[in-house]
Amino acid sequence: MRIKTLLAAMAAVASLAPIAAQAQSSSENPWMVRVRAVDLLFQNGQTDVLSTANVKAKNQVIPEFDISYFFTKNIAAELVLTYPQNIQIDANGEKIGTIKALPPSLLLQYHFTDLGAFKPYIGAGVNYTIFSSRNNIANGTLTVDNSSFGAVGQIGMDYMFDKNWGLNVDLKYATMSTNVKTVDGGTNIGKLTLNPWMPAVGVTYKF
Repeated sequence: MRIKTLLAAMAAVASLAPIAAQAQSSSENPWMVRVRAVDLLFQNGQTDVLSTANVKAKNQVIPEFDISYFFTKNIAAELVLTYPQNIQIDANGEKIGTIKALPPSLLLQYHFTDLGAFKPYIGAGVNYTIFSSRNNIANGTLTVDNSSFGAVGQIGMDYMFDKNWGLNVDLKYATMSTNVKTVDGGTNIGKLTLNPWMPAVGVTYKF
């Protein structure tokens, strides 16, 4: 159901493409790409046994690549991508394992374009995180859910040095959580609410 919801959201955005083609000026390319360094700052809310053991995902810096399509000069869709990231899991300050997370997001944005080279924007959308290598916790005795589906909000800005190149500063917040279970028997021992803040800086290229 979560995958179907994400695909439906993507399909809805894609369905706007014919309108976008008419709205764009014939001399303006609607595509933009960015490469960012993102600081994952997990909020780490815990329930049940996880709270007692102070189970946390460790903050880390990851690479990010995104593709934006401008339907008009103000309205754009952004697909945020990376490759599966190793996330360290700690308990009481000690490493107890790692999991992999692949967290693509799809956002609809509004860009403020009447401020010269300074181009701020806001966005909102959905995040779908896929967890893999899930049994590498506590010597293989614990595992997590397959995936997490949630909302994501965004605020940021591009400062364009010329018509193509710019500096990007971005901040996103995503709702993301997973249940931790025993591998033997599947007993749920608590919920880990990750909900990361994601400040980022990067390079913008507008085609």
